[in-house]
Amino acid sequence: MPRRATPPTDRTSFAGFTEFTDFVTEASASPDVVGIVLSGSRARQGMATAHSDHDVYVITTDAHPASVPPPPPLIEGRRSAALDVLPLALSEFRSRGLPGDAYAWDRYAFVHSQVLLDRLGGTITRLVAEKAALEDLEAHRLVRSELDAYINSLYRSVKSHRDGRPDVAHLDAAESVPYLLTVVFALHHRVRPYNKYLLWELEHHPLGAPEWASDVLFPQLRRIVADGDLAAQRALFATVERAARRAGHAPVLDSWGTDIDLLRPPAGRSRG
Repeated sequence: MPRRATPPTDRTSFAGFTEFTDFVTEASASPDVVGIVLSGSRARQGMATAHSDHDVYVITTDAHPASVPPPPPLIEGRRSAALDVLPLALSEFRSRGLPGDAYAWDRYAFVHSQVLLDRLGGTITRLVAEKAALEDLEAHRLVRSELDAYINSLYRSVKSHRDGRPDVAHLDAAESVPYLLTVVFALHHRVRPYNKYLLWELEHHPLGAPEWASDVLFPQLRRIVADGDLAAQRALFATVERAARRAGHAPVLDSWGTDIDLLRPPAGRSRG
């Protein structure tokens, strides 16, 4: 028997909910459909609004012999105010969002997503779980590359502050934030959330340590993005540096030599 979950009962828009449940029922009846995954705000408790549609991945079989008619229009892509359907062949779904895929940026879509149909004995559920978290080696490599990129943007910002160019310093400060967030989440083997879900993620799935709490990290980020505040950048870097060193990424930090001193708060300089 295929594994099937009950569609979520968040009925923020009843008409939209009906269109969604009708679609899931019809798609589940198609022999070409092997999996259905709900993503987006509707899959994350407390995020849906009256304007939220249902983001649905429909996974289909790979092969259709000449003797078999093509998939019916039911499982073609569609988009309405209530429903956004993306059909993917199983082979496409396997790599969707993973490193090297053209849609690697889409990986967070599968974090906290809900598997509504798994006709492959758990295969769809396993693939979703693999996309939703970083393995040890992947997390290590991601921290190593993005930490260096974060330091590069931060270094440019701090130098511009030093040289009396606060406007351009602000731009580099803002540019450093995506790298910073990727590092922070990768240090926890987590996929960086889309900005829309960042605060929700920190509040509902905290990273653990007090320095990453939503009421600590988020105000720091807002201050940096707002005006590139130098003290806020240095304070947050000190937190990231401690966490990165604990996780074994000292070589990346030390490769910056004495230049890294410029990034530290005055009280923390010349400390490795």
